[in-house]
Amino acid sequence: MTSPAARTALELTAHLPVAGLTDFYRDLHRHPELSRQEHRTAAKLAGRLAEAGFETAEGVGGTGVVGLLRNGDGPTVLLRADMDALPVPEETGLPYASEVPGVMHACGHDLHMTWLAGAAEALAAGRDTWSGTLLVIGQPAEETGQGALAMIEDGLYERFARPDVLLGQHAGPGPVGFYAHSPGLILSATTDLDIVVHGRGGHGSRPETTVDPVVTAAFLVTRLQTVVAREIAARESAVLTVGRIEAGTRHNIIPSQAHISLNLRTQSDEVRERMIAAVRRIAAGEALAAGCPREPEVTVGAAFPMTVNDAATDRRTAAVHEEVLGAGTVLDFGPVMGSEDFPHLAPGGIPYSYWFVTTTPADVWDAAPGTDLMEKFLAVPSNHSPHFAPDLATITPGVRTLVSAALAHLVQGP
Repeated sequence: MTSPAARTALELTAHLPVAGLTDFYRDLHRHPELSRQEHRTAAKLAGRLAEAGFETAEGVGGTGVVGLLRNGDGPTVLLRADMDALPVPEETGLPYASEVPGVMHACGHDLHMTWLAGAAEALAAGRDTWSGTLLVIGQPAEETGQGALAMIEDGLYERFARPDVLLGQHAGPGPVGFYAHSPGLILSATTDLDIVVHGRGGHGSRPETTVDPVVTAAFLVTRLQTVVAREIAARESAVLTVGRIEAGTRHNIIPSQAHISLNLRTQSDEVRERMIAAVRRIAAGEALAAGCPREPEVTVGAAFPMTVNDAATDRRTAAVHEEVLGAGTVLDFGPVMGSEDFPHLAPGGIPYSYWFVTTTPADVWDAAPGTDLMEKFLAVPSNHSPHFAPDLATITPGVRTLVSAALAHLVQGP
């Protein structure tokens, strides 16, 4: 027998306005907005929440949206979707492709908002089946790691309601129909570092009078690849990526500086600190070996925390998902190296469950090269790709995952 939450979720989502939600998604996809610029997006989401009966506020934490629905005694459950797009030129060729040059919903946040709107409307329409408080938020600036914290610092919980549990989900690659849970660590921490190498500039015809920061930067980039390979134990997971290197202005000018930007992905604080120390040591050593006139500057920039699900909350959520979506649909792939600012919404240790919904269209998956799951997974367009185009058949199941997860906490009884 299915649980009361599962039965209720299926009832509330039996007649979703799929056509209207699809139109909502396509509109959001055509009009993406970058982090902290989500004004039109916020207004669209807030309008749907207000029509569903939520007390609605905009401008929380900059451009954040809050919807509050009080429905008697019971726990307070927060459902979250992020709203920002990416500076990625779209190459999907879709008829509803982005109309904003150089900007695209390449991470699925438009789908997240569609799922959230559908779930909020279904739960509001079926409020006679549950008791408690529903707090729904459209979060800005997830891609920069600033939005969740900005909403908290703007008094999100003091002004509206402090949740007893947080629930969130993310679109990802993989054949449609699977829901990835992990009752513990599911996403890694990430840390940005910037390095400035100081040389002595001059004419390209007289390199002996200079200290070339480009050559030093090249040695530094190569040497940094040994941090993970030779300083991190094989049992640990870590990634170091040099994403940017810039120097110079002309062919025949040796510049006085070179700039390097890199990103660390770690699954423990100890490994993170060890990697930062290694970067500082290697940068200083290469500069010394090159005879640079001053030590390099190493600056720690934006950081995302590890996302660690509360085990009991995530198991409860995964169980109701399997009831609603079917046996064998819930998988545990373990932690991945992606990052999220979702944990910033959990000050003081509020329990949360965060999971993934696979969204690769069947024809794209079937056409991908390879014969096993991992080969295809690596071949299909993933988040942040200019070709990322989720299957809109996931709108209904994505609404059901949010609705059933919320009802697992809001519905009582046999």
